[in-house]
Amino acid sequence: MDDIFPALMRAALWAPPLILAITLHEAAHGFVALRCGDQTAYILGRVTLNPLKHIDPIGTLLLPGLLVVTGAPFLFGYAKPVPVNFRRLNSPRIDMVKVAIAGPAMNIFLALASAAVIRFLGLMADESWAQFLTASLTFSIYINVLLAVFNMLPIPPLDGGRVAVGLLPDFLARPLDRLERFGFVIVIGLLVLPGMLRIDFNLFRDILQGPIEVIVRLIGTIVGLG
Repeated sequence: MDDIFPALMRAALWAPPLILAITLHEAAHGFVALRCGDQTAYILGRVTLNPLKHIDPIGTLLLPGLLVVTGAPFLFGYAKPVPVNFRRLNSPRIDMVKVAIAGPAMNIFLALASAAVIRFLGLMADESWAQFLTASLTFSIYINVLLAVFNMLPIPPLDGGRVAVGLLPDFLARPLDRLERFGFVIVIGLLVLPGMLRIDFNLFRDILQGPIEVIVRLIGTIVGLG
């Protein structure tokens, strides 16, 4: 019982901001795709802020739950990808960039909003509920910035890969686009293989952590946090 309570407390702190971060990320893709002419996500009911429409049982619930229960040093997850038919977009190449960047942009917005609420709650720091909410919002800042930075890695089908395909000249964009079918294998390999091969490389520590820290500090400066 003593082990269960801390896990439940972590879940209460982490679950709401994580679910909002990964589901609203996908919703943003759907909203922008609809504005750019593709109704695929709208027809399938994915152009909505309702998290239940975007939850993936494994990526949104099981994976984060296991990380919480096992006391993992980081928390991560994903939602069901929003389907987008890029050929139906008004200007397929540039609109693909807009749709792709919408998800990370939503995460940065959520991080800014969380930081702004923390600053407001600082006026009520002695209230126990405010302290709990501040801890949850602090995690919201981190997880949203993490998702934004991670998804901007230039590897299709991550958002950064699609942005690169849309912006690069054809002779570079086409071979990068062909990597999409292997994209998740490449990402999983970057996460798993170094440990299996005993290579001193950690994707989160060596590539993502620096940009994450810079953006978190910038957000704190923008909203006036100390």
